[in-house]
Amino acid sequence: MNYEWDFGAVWAYRQMLLTGAFGTLKIAAVAIVMGVAIGAVLAVMRLSGRRWLALPALWFTEFYRNTPPLIHFFWAFYGLPVLIGVSLDPYVAAIIALSTQSGAFYAEVIRGGVVSVERGQWEAARAIGMQASQVVRRVILPQAAQRMLPPFLERSFELIKTTALASTLAYSDLMYQAMQVNSITFRPLEVYTFVAAIFFVSLLSLSLLAHLLERRLSRFALLPAG
Repeated sequence: MNYEWDFGAVWAYRQMLLTGAFGTLKIAAVAIVMGVAIGAVLAVMRLSGRRWLALPALWFTEFYRNTPPLIHFFWAFYGLPVLIGVSLDPYVAAIIALSTQSGAFYAEVIRGGVVSVERGQWEAARAIGMQASQVVRRVILPQAAQRMLPPFLERSFELIKTTALASTLAYSDLMYQAMQVNSITFRPLEVYTFVAAIFFVSLLSLSLLAHLLERRLSRFALLPAG
């Protein structure tokens, strides 16, 4: 098959794709912030030692970790309005779906980072007279943060890629705009190759920045606590 590539047809609609890229960035940034907040609450509930707090957090986490993300989008857009009696626009529904599912994963990242710090370090810090808040701030969190960073970044990158599902709600993200461009140009290979390139460059750039942050955090963790 002799296929003639024509990216010029796609480039003519670059403004639409850039608008979609901004839409993707907008929901990803908000969902990461909200997801981390939800994850922190769930992690504290899991670590509390109280069964009535730990079990609901566990059920929430396991539900989102073991169900397809697309279902979360449909439930947020179609199911929630039935339950609460208020219609949600695609942007709000996408934020709810992304932040709740990511919150479940962030909860495990945070919990895993905290429990990975050896219990002996808690006991040693208390033995030299540190208060509980000082132990957490000066001993536990610096080490936990360093260990949480790789899985946290991996989950964040997955969230950014999962934003493509927001197009199923007719939210104007990059994938939705790509479908619109494709319906005009009838050049699916060029359109989706262009979209893949945008995701690749964006995530690669973020990955390089994250690597620099990880190295700096690693050096910071080696410094004596002040």
